[in-house]
Amino acid sequence: MKNLSIKKLYYSISEVSKITAVEQYVLRYWETEFEELKPQKNRAGNRIYTNKDIQLILQIKSLLRDKKYTIEGAKKILLNYDPDVVVQHNENSKPAEVLPAAHIELKKDKDPVKKDLEEVKNILEFLIAKL
Repeated sequence: MKNLSIKKLYYSISEVSKITAVEQYVLRYWETEFEELKPQKNRAGNRIYTNKDIQLILQIKSLLRDKKYTIEGAKKILLNYDPDVVVQHNENSKPAEVLPAAHIELKKDKDPVKKDLEEVKNILEFLIAKL
């Protein structure tokens, strides 16, 4: 596999496929599903991926294959995607890991969920008190 420490400006789809351990046809499909993934094309019409594209692919791969999100669920998570977040790729075909600095938060849904959890907590406390 290619070593990501050797930085290139652009990678071909075959190189990205080897780096990420994601098949080429899957990469092309993900382009249709995830609007954030839009590699440029060269004069010949071939896709050319940047390092940020590769980081996004590793993030998508982690969400779909490791964390078992659906495509729709992964799209919601990626609304808050930060391209500067570093995703670590293991060469042993182990799942890509998001480093601690890459914590993703769903800020939009935080308040309603917190209110629901507090309501559930109050109900449970009431039931425990009745026992």
